Amino acid sequence: MPLITAERRRTLRADVTASLVVFLVALPLCVGVAVASGVPAELGLITGIVGGLVTGLLPGSSLQVSGPAAGLTVLVFTAVSDYGLPALGVIVLGAGLIQVALGALRLGRWFRAISLAVVQGMLAGIGLVLIAGQLYALADAKAPGGGLADLAGLPRLVLATLTSQQALLALAVGVGTARLIAVWPRVSGRAGVVPGALVAVGAATALTALLDLPISRVEVRGLLHAIQPPGLSDAARLADVGLAATVVAFALIASAESLFSANAVDRLHSGRRTDYDKELVAQGAGNTVCGLLGSLPMTAVIVRSSANVRAGARTKLSRVLHGVWLLIFVALLPQALSYVPTAALAGVLIHAGWKLIPVREIRPLWRDHRGEAVVLLVTAAAIVTTNMFEGVLIGLLLAVVKTAWAMSHVHISVSDTGAGGGGVRVRLTGNATFLRLPRILDTLEALPQRHVELDLSGVRHLDHACMTALQGWADERNAHISQPAAGAGALGGPETAGAAGGAPGHPDTAGVRNAHISQPAAEAGALGGPETAGAAGGTPEHPDTAGAAGSIPGHPDTAGVRNAHISQPAAGAGALGGPETAEAAGSIPGHPDTARVRNAHISQPAAEAGALGGPETAGTAGSAGGPAHSPAAPHPKGPPA
Repeated sequence: MPLITAERRRTLRADVTASLVVFLVALPLCVGVAVASGVPAELGLITGIVGGLVTGLLPGSSLQVSGPAAGLTVLVFTAVSDYGLPALGVIVLGAGLIQVALGALRLGRWFRAISLAVVQGMLAGIGLVLIAGQLYALADAKAPGGGLADLAGLPRLVLATLTSQQALLALAVGVGTARLIAVWPRVSGRAGVVPGALVAVGAATALTALLDLPISRVEVRGLLHAIQPPGLSDAARLADVGLAATVVAFALIASAESLFSANAVDRLHSGRRTDYDKELVAQGAGNTVCGLLGSLPMTAVIVRSSANVRAGARTKLSRVLHGVWLLIFVALLPQALSYVPTAALAGVLIHAGWKLIPVREIRPLWRDHRGEAVVLLVTAAAIVTTNMFEGVLIGLLLAVVKTAWAMSHVHISVSDTGAGGGGVRVRLTGNATFLRLPRILDTLEALPQRHVELDLSGVRHLDHACMTALQGWADERNAHISQPAAGAGALGGPETAGAAGGAPGHPDTAGVRNAHISQPAAEAGALGGPETAGAAGGTPEHPDTAGAAGSIPGHPDTAGVRNAHISQPAAGAGALGGPETAEAAGSIPGHPDTARVRNAHISQPAAEAGALGGPETAGTAGSAGGPAHSPAAPHPKGPPA
């Protein structure tokens, strides 16, 4: 039997070929990211080597390729400007250790909970700042540093470029490089396997050398000279609050970018999916080594990863070999970098920065999800005007506020039966939170001084602020509302027949419930009271609320909450959340599309207990194979509360 089968030979050939493609893609990017970050070009290559030989060998994502990323360029440049190059190693080392700890604690999956609009806004902000900074390198000029400063200095840059022959030559080389990268996929034909960035940089380098153009080139100082491991004095600087915050920013942003890249790469192939916790540990291990060597931080890079998949890679061998090719290049041909014009690298990074901006996604996002589009634009603008860390925090805060506002939607309907002995019926549906409290109170305080029935059967969530405010409103209205007769079973009232005061564990809510919550039939017991075990039919207007007694399994204190918050599916619809709910009806009132969501999220009581609500729930098909329950006739409604 041969040691290497035909299948293994095909796999090996595919991985070797893919590794060469990834190496050719990574080489100009490693150098360009390092130069744009304000560090020696060799440090970018070191990070690429570590990404292949260290992170590439570890479990996590089999086809994802790691290295220095344009997404961290702005953050690295700011850190080097503020704390100096010697501090970069300890910053990256600290970030790597944090990543390892997060992965070991199995927190990698939680990075997927970040709003996509914030991530897109972060990348857009990075792209804008990167482009603004590289416009100066495009003309062989020095950038002022900082997003706003770079943008403010562009008019002066234009005037200086137009009056300088060297700047115009550099501009022509850089623009030509970026243009060739953009059109290469359309004109390359069979040569498309060669990366456009490599072709463009190679052409710019050859043209510059052939014509001996007087423009800036990459400075090369040697690999050993570039490596600067952090010392004890550098580690002591972690006591600086600003530097410590930078470490946390490196860790969180690099982790988020890597794991979002992993999610995107998984959609490109049908192989093994990414283990997010293991991938986070692998990224942390790589950054720890990079920190010990004093080099740039690494992330998973979607450009290299997608090139790896498209080139036919099958195993992690391709990404490991790409690190080997980078190491051989650095060892044998380091002086070749000294011929590369910096304007060409600026063209590469301007193209990369443009790709970070979701230009095509913004218009449909604005049309269909305007709130998400606002989060994206504000995050990008905040990064440009402040810095990466503060901009992302602003974006996250805005996303939370936007979500809270959207989730607090409440609908108020008022039905007035007339002044001749009739009353006013107010029905709330949705989520009653403090964000909507002004609107709720304005509506209630504008009601006439007659009997008011407030129906909360459609409310999914009632927070403490709303509860307290409604209690105050009820106390104020008690003088104008006649109390029900004894035996009527008024909700929470002192004359309630067979029903104790307020909600279990909340006796202070009795007045609120007595004054403004519609009452089930007298025989059914007070809402949430201890005598609700036998609750049958609901209110005449809402028979679908019948039997909302029993609490959520394992949470007996939620009986009253469930009665007020969750409506019951129609008879025969199947128990909410049970295994036979494929055709379940009974969505949230006013939101029929939520039926499937609710079915998937709410666990079902035991078969004998009937559908979600009480043990004698009327008209609901048996749950999880339990027997169906026959409908119970609704009781006549008691006197008005």
